Amino acid sequence: MNKGAIFPLFYLPPVSFFPELLQYKDHIVIERFEHFPKQTYRNRASIHSPQGKLDLIIPVVKGSKVHTKVKDVRISYDFQWQRLHWLSLQSSYRSSAYFEFYEDEFAPFFEKKWDFLFDFNSDLLQVLLKLLKININLSYSEEYEKEYADLADFRHEMNPKAGITYSNKTYYQVFDDRNGFLPNLSIVDLLFNQGPQSIQFI
Repeated sequence: MNKGAIFPLFYLPPVSFFPELLQYKDHIVIERFEHFPKQTYRNRASIHSPQGKLDLIIPVVKGSKVHTKVKDVRISYDFQWQRLHWLSLQSSYRSSAYFEFYEDEFAPFFEKKWDFLFDFNSDLLQVLLKLLKININLSYSEEYEKEYADLADFRHEMNPKAGITYSNKTYYQVFDDRNGFLPNLSIVDLLFNQGPQSIQFI
């Protein structure tokens, strides 16, 4: 029996995030107190655009650097990143089989304003789990611990700078005829292309 695991919260997480969640689904702790690390999936997601892989990055308020607890990182609205991200998702996936099927679930995240990145990612994860029909037992950390003897630790795994170490099953992608198959993109790439069958590719 798996002992459980601690995970960070990501923005539209990569596909590789979900097999690990499923493996430890009976006991998952979400980290709230780590110092916010830059250039991670906590505030970025990769999608398949007509030109190839495109990173969508949520800007955070200046000062939300290394020594800010992740639960306290504020989202910046100095420019219209929500509009840009939604337009990018639309232009990338409008012609996919399931974009219209799911778009009403995602649109509010690009219209309403959240103060904190953690709350935004947490609400988004709940929607993703619902759409994937994944039931997991989630709790949140109460303090920062550098190491856990009783939990598998994924807080430093799945880093976009580390390159792709996970290769998911191939599936049809809208632009694979021009860009080839791009592995381990955001889970929305899988959802918009495969819909209810997505779980079979995780």
